[in-house]
Amino acid sequence: MAFLRRLAQHLHLSDTKQLIAQNLFWAVIGKVVTLASGLFVGIVIARYLGPEQYGLMNYVISYVFLFQTFAIFGLDAIEVREEARAKEPYQKIIGTAFGIKVLSGIVFIALVIVISILTESDSYTSLLIAIYAFSIVINSLSVVRNYFMAIMQNEYVVKSEIVRTVIGIAVKLTLVLVHAPLLWIVVAYVFDGVLLSSGYLLAYRTKVGSVRQWRFDGHYARFLVKESFPLLITSAAVIIYQRIDQLMIGQIISKESVGYFSVASRFVEILLFIPMMLSQTITPVLVKAYERDYKEYAVKSQQFMNMSVWLSLLAALVVSLCAYWLVRLTFGMSYLPAVAVLQVMAFKAASVALSSTAGAMLVTEGLQRYAFLRDGLGCVVCIVLNYLFLPRYGIMAAAVVAIISNVAAGYLADAFIPAYRHIFVRQTKALAMGWRDLASFQRILKY
Repeated sequence: MAFLRRLAQHLHLSDTKQLIAQNLFWAVIGKVVTLASGLFVGIVIARYLGPEQYGLMNYVISYVFLFQTFAIFGLDAIEVREEARAKEPYQKIIGTAFGIKVLSGIVFIALVIVISILTESDSYTSLLIAIYAFSIVINSLSVVRNYFMAIMQNEYVVKSEIVRTVIGIAVKLTLVLVHAPLLWIVVAYVFDGVLLSSGYLLAYRTKVGSVRQWRFDGHYARFLVKESFPLLITSAAVIIYQRIDQLMIGQIISKESVGYFSVASRFVEILLFIPMMLSQTITPVLVKAYERDYKEYAVKSQQFMNMSVWLSLLAALVVSLCAYWLVRLTFGMSYLPAVAVLQVMAFKAASVALSSTAGAMLVTEGLQRYAFLRDGLGCVVCIVLNYLFLPRYGIMAAAVVAIISNVAAGYLADAFIPAYRHIFVRQTKALAMGWRDLASFQRILKY
């Protein structure tokens, strides 16, 4: 950090720009550590479990993740927006959001367990799902992470995540060394959530104050629910067409095929770091620009989209060309069926960049109430195409459908929703001429 301060002074950056640069630095560090450790642990566990057991584990995680989306209630983006605006006391915003998440989390844990018992023929799979379901409530403390993001203090979030990562790696490697069964590895993933939530709480108590100051406000809860409900529907649709493919692969083809598809998805998650990191870092800047001057906001948002889409596209091309060696040198020869999937699905990163940057603009402009239409389209496209083509073409169909559904939801749908047509125009400009702004990050941060 001392080096960053000296560099900022040398570049004559203002206090605001220094804060943004530090926030970006910590966002990058945190995501790199999380992704690198996740890939490392994923490789170790995948080699230890083998394709079938590894596929079952990812099937369980995807199953619960679908329900967790509803428990989050679409609050994250709204919480960050409200805390960035600072029109209400942050204790009120955090406390109300936390209360909503805990209550909805308890409800959805019960639903996960009941539905898995009714729908899964394998009782062992139902047991794993029930265990992992407890991570839903544990993740309610993400409200603390959202607060630090809103005030552009990612440092405290990242330090908590790094500690969680180091301890989590040690626990999982120990389980592998003692030849623990899959059940205990699933428990270790739940324990990751406990570690992370504890770190968030410690950071909050150290840097902000006591959680006893949090206040749940029923009237404000209704406001948050009303604001976030469109995003709840949207998030549900997004997660369904982002995760339903693994569930459908497991049910239509095999759990082993889920393992191959999950390996490709591991590398794609690293690619998605680019648009997600940019979106989280730039959103507070866009909010302030939008409230100050719409013309300035329009320029910054276009530059933001251009850079995000083309950086993701270039990174996807590199990963696609190197797919064989990436899989062989990491997960091993037994996972080579994942190579062809990765070569295609790498380009999902560009489609996600196109969609996520537009999503950040929709929240900034308060247009999220129509978002369920675009993501509902992506959900329908994903389910229908997978249902039609998975039995015939296998997991390669799922890779192609993943890109098509993202393009349908995050781009084509905007052309048919009147309130979003200006976003569609910006997206088209980004695809056609966005490469010109690959070096425009400094201009986006200018106030």
